[in-house]
Amino acid sequence: MRDIEAAARRWHAAGTRFALARVVAAWGSAPRRPGGAMAVTADLQVAGSLSGGCIEAAVIEEAVRLLAGERGPGRLEYGIEDERAWSVGLSCGGKLSVHLAELGRDLWEAILDGLERQRPAVLLTPMRGGGASHALIDVGERHVRAGGVGGAADAVRAACEFAAAAQESALIAVSGEETFAHLLPRPDELLIVGAGHVAVHLVGFARELGFRTVVIDPRRVFAARERFAVEPDELLAEWPDRVLGRRPVTGNTYAVLLTHDPKIDDAALRHLLAGPAAYVGALGSSRTHARRRARLRDAGFDPAAIDRVRGPAGLAIGAVTPAEIALAILAQVIEAKRLTRAAAGA
Repeated sequence: MRDIEAAARRWHAAGTRFALARVVAAWGSAPRRPGGAMAVTADLQVAGSLSGGCIEAAVIEEAVRLLAGERGPGRLEYGIEDERAWSVGLSCGGKLSVHLAELGRDLWEAILDGLERQRPAVLLTPMRGGGASHALIDVGERHVRAGGVGGAADAVRAACEFAAAAQESALIAVSGEETFAHLLPRPDELLIVGAGHVAVHLVGFARELGFRTVVIDPRRVFAARERFAVEPDELLAEWPDRVLGRRPVTGNTYAVLLTHDPKIDDAALRHLLAGPAAYVGALGSSRTHARRRARLRDAGFDPAAIDRVRGPAGLAIGAVTPAEIALAILAQVIEAKRLTRAAAGA
């Protein structure tokens, strides 16, 4: 949902009607997983994607018909045995089930508010009757924030249990009904210590991939927003130990240390290694990293904790320029993210 958030927020504020298409099930080599979303206005403004280009044209046509009142909400099926799917290019052997609907303004108001406040939620859409009803469940406060479906108590319980265990959106049973549970989790956070040239590129790449970006650097000459072509969500001209001392490090935190300065990087490491961060990487040569490991040993960290620090940070792709180094680091972050979640779902 976050890949269409900016457009949905703009259209919602302007009072522009738009349809929402979401992948509810995928089989084989379909390129998007459940939860992939695309929004379409009546005048053919489009945000997001469902298949990387295979079925978008066909779904856009159905979305325009929905907004014109020529069809109701419901599921669209595309697969290798579907002649229409062949005509729009889904010849890769995959199958996609897409749900198309127009959500009400109150529901969008709650969805967008939750995304802005980073409140994890589940959007439930029962498939019976075309999936015209929806309920947004706040999984932190365990209640229906907007909309409604039959059996509210069962819906809240099912959504919260699903959110606690699931790695991606999926079709589930709620009160015996097939229901699409669309996860709207708290976004992954890329925490960058050091606001040099590599950080400038890291922020741009990370924002494009859906990370919330936080840059920390006590050196005010670097911690200046005008240096960033794409501004980070937060830019803090403070010492990292002060920042990390007042904000939680979670399993959705991915941290990269870029300054090469032990006074800055080591202060951050002491907080990061004490928490459940999903990834901790530090820039520098192999010799620099060996000295870093020695300092951590002297500070009392055991070998298992020290081994969590990926150094030198980044996949070995021969990166040289700041942009290439940023790309290598973020590729390693994505590798850690996907492999960890795949192992958790195994």
